[in-house]
Amino acid sequence: MRLRPANHRAPSRLRRATVTAVLVLWLVIPLVPLVMWTGAARWSGTARAPQDLGLDAWHEALDAGALTALGRSMLLGAVVALIATPLGALAGRALGWRLLRRPIPPSLVLLGPVALAPFAVAMGLDVVILRLGIPGEVAVLLVLSVFALPYTTFTLRATYQSLDPALEEQARVLGATPAGARRRVTLPAATNGLVTAAGLAFLVGWSDYAVTLLIGGGQIITAPMLIGSAAAGSGNDALTATLAVLASVPPLAALAVYATVVARTTAKGNR
Repeated sequence: MRLRPANHRAPSRLRRATVTAVLVLWLVIPLVPLVMWTGAARWSGTARAPQDLGLDAWHEALDAGALTALGRSMLLGAVVALIATPLGALAGRALGWRLLRRPIPPSLVLLGPVALAPFAVAMGLDVVILRLGIPGEVAVLLVLSVFALPYTTFTLRATYQSLDPALEEQARVLGATPAGARRRVTLPAATNGLVTAAGLAFLVGWSDYAVTLLIGGGQIITAPMLIGSAAAGSGNDALTATLAVLASVPPLAALAVYATVVARTTAKGNR
């Protein structure tokens, strides 16, 4: 009787290992030729590997302003996260704890930026922004924050749905102010959701191309703009691949930080 559960677990472990291996291969295989291109000085025809190796693409990427573009993208993503996360927390709290009498209309409004095509929204807002005289950098930040708001709101709505409002009410009964109860009780319990929401908002600002191009007027050169320009104009595959690899490093670093924060928070909560 005791051996039976072990026999049931064996296929389950094999299934999980197979699914994990397939997912890893699915993610890694497309990156292999990309990484190979970064070290290729010549790779032509149907050759399966570069004929000549070299770091010319890296020098070209640095000369094209890759580091400046990466820094600008990181700043854009960070500011978008700083704007969209607190607003998403407020909206997520209202929706998750059902503080609104009619939650469906605001939910539909919040989902609007996701449902509409970014090009259509950006082109429509471009005319309004030009007429109001808003600087391009400010306009890009505001529009990208609006695009990030659905992700932060619905991530934090799920977080608040998993939290009991009674904990905050008990803190207030014990003498805490409303702001103090939120800061000391609710927000620490929602750390994982806040980090996830901030990461999603950062990625919206980090990876945007359409809004930055149309509303920024081509004057704000970010990493996606540089990659798009290299892919569309030069035909230099090695340069495009190198820029893409460079642009992949910050999100992967942010993902590692996120995984570390979640692991520490979970371990602290299990103590």
